[in-house]
Amino acid sequence: MTVEEFRDVVALWHVNEARDTEVVLAACELVVAGVDGPAVSMLAGASLKHAGEEVPPLLGDAMRELGLQHHEHRTDGGKEQGLRLMARRTVAGEMSPRDLAGWVHGEFGHYLSEAEELARLDDVYDILEYEDLTAADVDQQVLAEARRLTA
Repeated sequence: MTVEEFRDVVALWHVNEARDTEVVLAACELVVAGVDGPAVSMLAGASLKHAGEEVPPLLGDAMRELGLQHHEHRTDGGKEQGLRLMARRTVAGEMSPRDLAGWVHGEFGHYLSEAEELARLDDVYDILEYEDLTAADVDQQVLAEARRLTA
């Protein structure tokens, strides 16, 4: 486990794509990889049974110890961190543009300003027969937005 991979697990956690236990297990993998300090070790020692209660108060110190930006769980900052990870996956070809737009719309609706354009584009996919656009055109617009988010 690298620090970057740990950051990605936390980003997924912020958007409900990873469980609290996965954050603890990722911290354990960091310790095994020799990337440890007091805060990371405390997070790695959290109870899997009670991870939902133990992860949030321990995570901030661990993230700071690793030199990573920390956001409280379920805040817009954390959601944006998850959004950027999913956008990176799309740019890398691991996720289709349509899947990204659909995921964003389902996860955030039209309520996360940083994701609004992708939610709007998901709506456009649904009305293509009434537009002068093809799915490929919308795919390109989604990819452009994903690149903007990852720049």
